[in-house]
Parts: sequence; structure tokens; C-alpha cells
Amino acid sequence: MISLGGMGTQVAVKLFDATRDKQLDLAASNALNARQIAAFEERIGSISSPQELIADTEVYTFVMRAFDLEDQIFGKAMIRKTLESDITDSSALVNRLSDPKIREMYLTLGFTPGGGSSANLDKLDWQAEMIDRFKERFVLNAAGEDNEGARIALEFKSKASEINTWLDVLKDEDLGTFMRRALGVPDEAIQVDLDRQIALFEQKFDIEKLKDPAEVDKLVSRFSAIYDAVEGVSTASSTVLSLMQGAVSIGQGSTFTAITIDIPTITGGYSASSAYR
Repeated sequence: MISLGGMGTQVAVKLFDATRDKQLDLAASNALNARQIAAFEERIGSISSPQELIADTEVYTFVMRAFDLEDQIFGKAMIRKTLESDITDSSALVNRLSDPKIREMYLTLGFTPGGGSSANLDKLDWQAEMIDRFKERFVLNAAGEDNEGARIALEFKSKASEINTWLDVLKDEDLGTFMRRALGVPDEAIQVDLDRQIALFEQKFDIEKLKDPAEVDKLVSRFSAIYDAVEGVSTASSTVLSLMQGAVSIGQGSTFTAITIDIPTITGGYSASSAYR
């Protein structure tokens, strides 16, 4: 994986985008990943219940990593109970957990309430989508290890097309952080009730615009500038530009244009909201 450490957010995001396909290939060739992908392809179609999924350590680990739930792998009893629950019951565990990634996993796997089978697991197209999800998650997590701003921006880009309401944003920590920075909403806004937060964001931005990739790119540029200014991140670097040019030359296309944004150090009296006054 190509490290994004030491780069400004905008430059790091552009480098990631330029090398994304190559990094996905590298993710699949990683020894541990390759074993888990092979195990998933070989055995997922024969799994007929949440109990069987959790009993197969390799396949279960693959699924948890695909949904960015690696830190909850050892909570097997809770995951099983969640996957067996009935989402139409408001008191069901899947409806009481706050992590939206668990709900997404529940819906994607599609096990029958009560611990029954799923109609999805033996479908080749579904399996291919899961493998793509697994590789994408690995690459995103690796990319963000050394660059927090880039991690947040890349998370937003990966989820933007699936955002339908401001609640989708505010229930996700990274999406909430991104939109507060990008729209100049102070972090203190999280202390007010949810309805007032939603009303505030609705005044700032039409969420339907997230269906337009150009609008997403504008928000990423805006977020990057503010994040780097607030956090004191400096862009720069001929080294970064050389990496970008090299990334393109290894097979990622020939139309990529590297752009740097030089943001002077800002001292005293700055707030994210001041950028939009």
C-alpha cells in the first residue's frame, strides 16, 4: 500500500484516487487477504445460518473485515444474536445497536429472522460484490493509517452516493465530522438535539446534491482546505508530486493532473465557520 503520511489532505486524496485500482490488486495479493478471500469463495455458499457463519472463523473474519467491524470480531454472541433478529421488531437487537455498520451487515447478509438461511450467500454476483467490499475496506483503512484528514475524506467519498438523509450523516462519526468541517459547522453542534442539528445542515446544503460527483469533489476540496488549516497540516512537496506521477505511470491512466493546495499557517481567531462568512 502507498503511504499517505506527511501529505496535505487534498494531495493525499488525489494520490489515492490515482492509485486505487493498483492498490485493490495489491490488497487481493496480500497473503492473509488472499487466504480469507479463497475461504470465503469456497465456503460462503454452503453456510445456512448465522451460527454456521460464526463457527467458520475464516469466513466470519472475512465478513467482519468487509464491514469494517474487525474490532468487534470477538463479540460473536452479540453478532449472532443480531443476525438472527427480526428487523421489523422495533425492540430487536439490530434496531437497538447504534453502529450503522452492523445494520448494514445484517441487511446485506439477509439471514431469515430466528437463525434461518439467506437467499444471498450462494449468488456469484453477491459474492463478487462482497469481495470488492473487502478489498475496498482494506485499502481505505491502510490509506488512512498515516493521514487522518485523508481517511475522513476518503470515507466520505466511499459513502456519499448512499447518503439519503441528514440522519445518515449524523449517525456516522466520520460523515458527521466531514460535513461539519466542509460546511463550517462548529463541532459544538453535536451537543444540541438531533432535530436542530438536521435543521442547521439543511440550511447549509441540499443533501440531494451528493448524487452529483462534481458536488462531492467540491465538498472534498472544501473539507481538505479547512481541515489542513485547522490542524496545521502543510501540503507540499515535490516528493508527493513525484509519487503521483509515478503512480500514474504504473498503469493507472494518463489523464491524472496533480494539484497541490498551499495553505499558509493560520494563527489566532480562526474557526471553521469563519471560512463561509
